[in-house]
Amino acid sequence: MKIMVFPGQGAQFSGMGQDLFDGHAFARDRFAEAAEVLGFNIAEVMFSGSDDDLKQTKVTQPAIFLHSVILAEGMGTSFDPAFVAGHSLGEFSALVAAGGLSFAEGLKLVSERALAMQEACERTPSTMAAILGLEDHVVEQVCADTEGIVVPANYNCPGQLVISGEVPAVEAACEALKEAGARRALMLPVGGAFHSPLMEPARERLAQALESASIQQPKCPIVQNVNATPETDPEVIRQNLIAQLTAPVRWTQTMEWFVGEGVKEVVEVGPGKVLQGLFKKVDRSLPTASAAVA
Repeated sequence: MKIMVFPGQGAQFSGMGQDLFDGHAFARDRFAEAAEVLGFNIAEVMFSGSDDDLKQTKVTQPAIFLHSVILAEGMGTSFDPAFVAGHSLGEFSALVAAGGLSFAEGLKLVSERALAMQEACERTPSTMAAILGLEDHVVEQVCADTEGIVVPANYNCPGQLVISGEVPAVEAACEALKEAGARRALMLPVGGAFHSPLMEPARERLAQALESASIQQPKCPIVQNVNATPETDPEVIRQNLIAQLTAPVRWTQTMEWFVGEGVKEVVEVGPGKVLQGLFKKVDRSLPTASAAVA
């Protein structure tokens, strides 16, 4: 069984997608369409923007989506997964690649999501931190016991959980987690508290955009972040995409589900190799690869 997985924010790098643009007419068409939808020349930022330019949520999310979807399209008939899944933002890339949403509509939603998240970040001083070397239940308990808003946000792999919330609460939780035996509790250079209750204004804004989105049944099931189970029903997919903004990304549980189902090959579709590395933490013997245009 082959699956295809799509990365989220953090996979970006300066120069991303230039090889696709230079080598393929269909990719140039997608970049042109993206510029029209977004209202700015995203190719210019992706190819020659600084790391700071690319870190802006309103740029990062459309850039990774665009790179991933062009790669999937360029795979042609070799894009034949039994299942797809995406990490946070990557869930939108996965849905478009699997035929559940058009490219233009997917890009509009990703752009709206990014702008809404950036706006929510500006409302409340908030942050995220990576906790390494503790079992999930310990991190969950410390978050529950800490005053203020701090919650588990990204279950990335066994022993790696990202927490999210108000700055003082995240800092206090980090200290408590170090005392509880965490190998590291590392504050992350992010704009705000993604996948936490502080994203509620963004969730409401995205919900309005998603209510009118024309979601179709994808060609294969998509294993979604909020519940780590495969879905094909367009209405369930829609509600899970809305819920995802304030709910944790259950990537550890998603990978464990795939391994339990007997996955034999993982292909990462998008920039970087972050998700391949996470799968190796669950099953070192699992073959992984990066997608390439046919």
